[in-house]
Amino acid sequence: MAELKYMPGFGNECVSEDPRCPGALPEGQNNPQVCPYGLYAEQLSGSAFTCPRSTNKRSWLYRILPSVCHKPFKPMDQGHLTHNWDEAEAEPNQLRWKPFEIPRASEKKLDFVSGLHTLCGAGEPKSRNGIAIHIFTCNTSMINRCFYNSDGDFLIVPQQGKLLITTEFGKLLVEPNEICVIQQGMRFSVEVFGETRGYMLEVYGAHFELPDLGPIGANGLANPRDFLVPVAWYEDRQVAGDYTVISKYQGKLFSAQQDFSPFNVVAWHGNYTPYKYNLDNFMVINSVAFDHADPSIFTVLTAKSTRPGVALADFVIFPPRWGVANNTFRPPYYHRNCMSEFMGLIKGRYEAKEEGFQPGGGSLHSMMTPHGPDAECFEKASKARLEPERVAEGTMAFMFESSFSMAVTTWGLKTSNCLEKTYYKCWEQLKSHFNPSCK
Repeated sequence: MAELKYMPGFGNECVSEDPRCPGALPEGQNNPQVCPYGLYAEQLSGSAFTCPRSTNKRSWLYRILPSVCHKPFKPMDQGHLTHNWDEAEAEPNQLRWKPFEIPRASEKKLDFVSGLHTLCGAGEPKSRNGIAIHIFTCNTSMINRCFYNSDGDFLIVPQQGKLLITTEFGKLLVEPNEICVIQQGMRFSVEVFGETRGYMLEVYGAHFELPDLGPIGANGLANPRDFLVPVAWYEDRQVAGDYTVISKYQGKLFSAQQDFSPFNVVAWHGNYTPYKYNLDNFMVINSVAFDHADPSIFTVLTAKSTRPGVALADFVIFPPRWGVANNTFRPPYYHRNCMSEFMGLIKGRYEAKEEGFQPGGGSLHSMMTPHGPDAECFEKASKARLEPERVAEGTMAFMFESSFSMAVTTWGLKTSNCLEKTYYKCWEQLKSHFNPSCK
């Protein structure tokens, strides 16, 4: 396993070379006439060349062979990956899924790519404006296969099983309660160690970044120093024309063959990299007087839209924390929202729905669809003694929140067999406490 190092802040330059080839990084020029060790220089750009310096993203890769050396791409089987948001009728109801099933390897072998299932989404990858939410369930490693996304960024949230992700920049070991971001165009392969499941948020048209802190000040939420990037690692391996490069392009999958490993980058430098983050490092901000603060205070990463303060997507977590507010209903309040909210559970028991919402499952509360605590949670919280209490101990729930009105796929509504038909009943036991003669 390659060493990990700290990323010195979003947007800042990182430098790395494989220790087996000291001096592999050229001195003074990004693209010299002859690179050290006979390497090829290749730039990976994640932004337009003329973007402002603060948002300009690119990295230089020094590799044994450039990535252009492959046979033509050809269409391949899509499986359950889609961006066709019209394949099923619109569904405004509250939706909840039981844990998504992982096939046994003895029954059906699925690697990370073949195990991808699109659950919901909106927008259009061609116009570079939209999002998709995918579930991955896999039981075998990617062998002589790599994957890259021409459409946007992937934010990967493992829930069961760890992922050893090999990228052009090096290796990342990502375990449950950690996240990983593979940005647009970066090639990667995923090794698993048994039955593995997780969630993935895809954004078209923007990169994930840290949210602005505003009145919070300089410190809090996710700190730049806690994001890790891989150290350069390479393999010089020939595969006799049998290495498959898979591209997701305009929402469809294509494959091309080549005769060498794409993970042949000996050194790199730049500010456009894959990275991972441990959710335990999040510094929670919370109410200490009264009222229930909005969930935006739990935002880890955001992908901004062109409208100020409105995101294509936010990644929000609900980690263990203290609740200390006076005379305040402490669970999430009943709510209708101009955003779409998909929730997942990595571990533990979510305080607003302790019984029905399970790790490895999910829920979708669409735009302006009402939602909130179930009846049992409401009664319990209304009668609870108001004193400092530990909330969500041993639990990690998260939310993908988006300004898009998301459509659910046929797989999500029918094929997966995990959709709960009776989710609405968790609110049926709510009863009226209204008494006009008692204030």
